[in-house]
Amino acid sequence: MDCRLLSINRSGGLFASTRITHQRLSSYSQRRSFYCTTNCSMKSYKLSDLSRTEVDSLKARPRIDFSSIFSVVQPIVDDVRTRGDAAVKDYTRRFDKVELDTIVENVNDLPDPVLDPAVQEAFDVAYDNIYAFHAAQKPVEKIVENMEGVRCKRVARCISSVGLYVPGGTAVLPSTALMLSVPAQIAGCKTIVLATPPAQDGSICKEVLYCAKKAGVTHILKAGGAQAISAMAWGSESCPKVEKIYGPGNQYVTAAKMILQNSEAMISIDMPAGPSEVLVIADKHASPVHIAADLLSQAEHGPDSQVVLVVAGEGVDVTAIEDEIDKQCNSLPRGAFASKALSHSFIVHARDMVEAIAFSNLYAPEHLIINVKDAEKWESFVENAGSVFLGEWTPESVGDYASGTNHVLPTYGYARMYSGVSLDSFLKYITVQSLTEEGLRKLGPYVATMAEIEGLDAHKRAVTLRLKDIEARQLSNLR
Repeated sequence: MDCRLLSINRSGGLFASTRITHQRLSSYSQRRSFYCTTNCSMKSYKLSDLSRTEVDSLKARPRIDFSSIFSVVQPIVDDVRTRGDAAVKDYTRRFDKVELDTIVENVNDLPDPVLDPAVQEAFDVAYDNIYAFHAAQKPVEKIVENMEGVRCKRVARCISSVGLYVPGGTAVLPSTALMLSVPAQIAGCKTIVLATPPAQDGSICKEVLYCAKKAGVTHILKAGGAQAISAMAWGSESCPKVEKIYGPGNQYVTAAKMILQNSEAMISIDMPAGPSEVLVIADKHASPVHIAADLLSQAEHGPDSQVVLVVAGEGVDVTAIEDEIDKQCNSLPRGAFASKALSHSFIVHARDMVEAIAFSNLYAPEHLIINVKDAEKWESFVENAGSVFLGEWTPESVGDYASGTNHVLPTYGYARMYSGVSLDSFLKYITVQSLTEEGLRKLGPYVATMAEIEGLDAHKRAVTLRLKDIEARQLSNLR
């Protein structure tokens, strides 16, 4: 399998030299599209028929026009910086139709919410699994003695103050509260501000509050959108200023994070974010019912989500999958969202798993489901993905909620260079070195030579003056 993966570009595979016109590409797409009463549809392509340019175009996500979004968000960012709490209240009244007396609650002052026992147990199990997986990521401090008397190490320290954004627009997401607050709790962050849009009566979603209290959140900012991100970045009369902001959100939230990380607010962000997405690789052994459910589980997030089905090899009943998507899409409460997402999603036909994995690595999905026989053997060939789900009994939903891995992941192709949120996201690393007199005597001359080459005499003297002191002490001891 190694050789085939390495030689795929040369063997007439994914980037085969065979070319087809865009007209032919479109006609094939029209033949393979399917429609349901909610107007669900997905285009379909055969990878071996496409040129490299055409395959490349499939990795492009639906375009987000950030230039126009920035023009809307920048005034909000500036206004919150200037007017603080008053601006957040105004925008919450304007966008969420909620009148707030206070925008920040101290979590310790809030009563424990009462949940249905089954609901509470589900969140408790999720908390335990997320905690266990992230606690296992604690770094082990190791001292390296590169030369005799030259000792180096790297130590981890928590980011003192962090801001967690939990969306609440088209769906309430207490699971995101756990995904962000649990690693912050393990890292030991001292101030943890969780921002989430309030309910119409100004209250906090009780499930979000339960997760926040359980995972050590210190403050809850009852606001959403760009105004919430801005309040955490700048700080306000009641909202502590944070040093790093995490969490998914809509295009306005993403724009605010992008603006503020390059501003005088001096904050960093977890990663660039885009709409939710999944790529499913399925072979003839995969259940059409499961495939359809996995695709729709991401499509229902919103109309800008994207789902991709990669059919690996022969014998896959695509018609059955299409029919099942049709059936399930029409029965979903959020079927309208799913149908819009499916309209810019697609199916690709790969000759085999080698071609399927190669396309997935090119696409770099947020979620990658490998629903094929002996799925585990393909794990080592996955290079670009936010989170991977192996085998027929591993739906993406388990990672979204309770397997223990984090569901805050790079989207929009950023899995090529970014990782999902982890314990490391809440830590910073400091390098430490300690030299003995003998260590400097051995290493110092090399450092002095390098400093001289670079023309940095003060650097050189910081070493040579100490070396002279060592030499003088040695001569004194000989007398």
